[in-house]
Amino acid sequence: MDYNVLWFILIAVLFTGFFFLEGFDYGVGTLMPFISDREKERSQILSSIAPVWDGNEVWMITAGGATFAAFPHVYATMFSTFYMALFLMLLALILRGAAFELRHHHESALWKRTWDKAIFFGSALPALLWGVAMTDLLIGLPIGKDMIYKGTFLDLLSPASLVGGAAFLSLFAFHGANFLALKLENDRLKLTIQKLGLTSCKIAFVTLALLALLIHQKVNLLSAPITLILFLLALVSLIFSSMNMQHRKEMRAFLLTGLSIVCITAGLFAALFPRLMVSSLDPSWSLTITNAASTEYTLSIMTIAALCFVPVVLIYQGWTYWVFRHRIKADQNHANY
Repeated sequence: MDYNVLWFILIAVLFTGFFFLEGFDYGVGTLMPFISDREKERSQILSSIAPVWDGNEVWMITAGGATFAAFPHVYATMFSTFYMALFLMLLALILRGAAFELRHHHESALWKRTWDKAIFFGSALPALLWGVAMTDLLIGLPIGKDMIYKGTFLDLLSPASLVGGAAFLSLFAFHGANFLALKLENDRLKLTIQKLGLTSCKIAFVTLALLALLIHQKVNLLSAPITLILFLLALVSLIFSSMNMQHRKEMRAFLLTGLSIVCITAGLFAALFPRLMVSSLDPSWSLTITNAASTEYTLSIMTIAALCFVPVVLIYQGWTYWVFRHRIKADQNHANY
């Protein structure tokens, strides 16, 4: 296989893994203020993701690093294009990380509620911005022949990209609700989680269907049958996930929501290939796996490094999830969160 294609696939896999794993803890953080106002229960909710949330973010860092090494022109153009959005995302993630560490250091209710708002902000905003960014990459941005972005921050916020942001936010919220239903044994919380989850599922279904129609106006999905099939499979997965959630089949519901996220991400990358960033000014100015790639020698060295280290990271993260696989009981006290 050509190294350029291989690294396109690897970056797609890294982003897919990131959205699958980070998606549910973004969802948990987004839903937490609406699930309970009791401190003990909020601590239990945070305890469900506290051991894994920072490990999940490693997938984002790795995906960014892989993009920088394999397709440096894409990295340069993408990070300058989304500069303000990335700044806001970074600010949100810093506040979120600080909140996890600081909210239990003071018994003041005001102190904890302030950090709870930071967790909500640090979860909902990145989820929204990722949806905006992924949609923008596909439908096109004003990128010139010199690979430089010619627009402004407001040009990133088209109707299609905002729908994409809402789709990702609601989909991650539903994913988070299914994760909480899987992890918690508190029946009172599960009723609330189910209601919020099913509401998020309905919003996700509508926004994803609308997103597919808006994308179809820019990219003829009939000419990209794989993407069309993946989008339809994502919508079907959402339907079956909601049915399983209603019948309290938590593991099936969670895996089906995860399948929906995987299908959406894979569909977006399938529609992009062989491009990585689409120019709305002239299709020939788009950044592709050919004109934006590193040298073949660099890609070959990176491939060897990836074959050595990626399995180690996967084994370690799998072990982490195995250690923290147990459900959180209603009478457990989690003062550290």
